[in-house]
Amino acid sequence: MAQTTPPSSYEDLRTVISARHETLSKRLRQIAEFALANPNDMALETVSEIAARATVQPSSLIRFAKALGFDGFSSMQRVFRERLTERQPSYRERIKVLKEQSDAPLTAITVLDRFTEAASHALNHLREETKPELLEQAIEHLAASQRIYILGQRRAFPVAAYLNYMLSHLGCQVALIDSVGGMTYEQARSLTPKDLLLAISFQSYAPDTVEIATRACAQGIKVIAITDGPLSPFTALSDVCFEVEEAQVESFRSLSACMCLSLSLVVCLGYRLEKTTDFDRLFA
Repeated sequence: MAQTTPPSSYEDLRTVISARHETLSKRLRQIAEFALANPNDMALETVSEIAARATVQPSSLIRFAKALGFDGFSSMQRVFRERLTERQPSYRERIKVLKEQSDAPLTAITVLDRFTEAASHALNHLREETKPELLEQAIEHLAASQRIYILGQRRAFPVAAYLNYMLSHLGCQVALIDSVGGMTYEQARSLTPKDLLLAISFQSYAPDTVEIATRACAQGIKVIAITDGPLSPFTALSDVCFEVEEAQVESFRSLSACMCLSLSLVVCLGYRLEKTTDFDRLFA
């Protein structure tokens, strides 16, 4: 069933696309994913150019717009264009330009240059996109929890391990679900509604992390998620969800922004708890 009233702002459009993603046809889901990952392209390129990049037919873009309540593609594109008047270009767009303009030969220092540039844009994007109220909610939930369980697998594991290290220095009751010996579910079994699950996962999302977050949500356990976009399964499973677009060069992604967010949460929690926190030890 089509969306009857079209979204009037980019944030509303983003919310509608995320909510309806699973109900769309395979082709329209493909467009939805492209649109949320490439909002600047949706704003500035022609129907034929967008269709080619998203590997769909131009008529599919029109059907996608009408499914969201718009009378055609142009009216939907205006919402994407209005976004550009309020925001800076995303770090992905800046990195794309950097890559296209770089004629330097591949050396150790040019690789370092690309990663530091990408990390810089990712950190700026984190600051621009993170809402203050999300940080405050996360800190309140962390402070109120009896025990903090931390789960991150694959690429997300270094973030989980770092959070475990820092929170333990604050004197928090913390448990890292590290899955040693295949004991993931056994380690998570002692979660109670007085506790909190801090889950970190990026596409493609670790099945065990999704499953444990699903169980925690069903049991009324608070969940804070650090993930990578509005189509992540964790947006619907968490009480507070941080969507972090990490630095990426070619197919390599860093964890610069996630580490920065994690450090910020822990330091703010330390002040919130009003403890005599030894910050020298915290950062040692």
